[in-house]
Amino acid sequence: MSLGELLKELSGDEGLRDAAKRMDITFSYLAMLERGTDSRTGNSVKPTPETLQQIAIAYKYDYIKLIEVAGFSDDLSYNPVLKEPFAHNPSLQQWYKSLPYCNEKDLEKLKVIWNVIHEGGDN
Repeated sequence: MSLGELLKELSGDEGLRDAAKRMDITFSYLAMLERGTDSRTGNSVKPTPETLQQIAIAYKYDYIKLIEVAGFSDDLSYNPVLKEPFAHNPSLQQWYKSLPYCNEKDLEKLKVIWNVIHEGGDN
C-alpha cells in the first residue's frame, strides 16, 4: 500500500478540504500526497516529518506505521526510534537505558572495562 492509498483509506467520507484544514496543510498539498506526485512537475512528493506528524494526529494513526508506509522508516530524520542508542539491538538498548540506574561504583567498573577494551583495540 502506498502513502496515497493509505491517506484515501483514512479519509473515508471526509472531504480533502476538511481533512487538510484539520491538518493545517493546504488542500492542494494533501491532494498531491494522495496522488503521490506533483501534477505540475511530475515529481514524487516527499512530505516532511512534521507534515506526517500532522497527518498521523489528524487521522489518529500511528506515526511509525505512517512513515513505514511512506517508505521513511530507515530515515533518521523521520524515525525517532533510530535516534535512540542501539536502535537495531533491543537487548543492548535495554541494557544501555538501565545504566542511569546503576550506582557510581558500578559505572566506574564499566568505565575501567571500556578503557581496557578500547586500549586493547589500539594494539
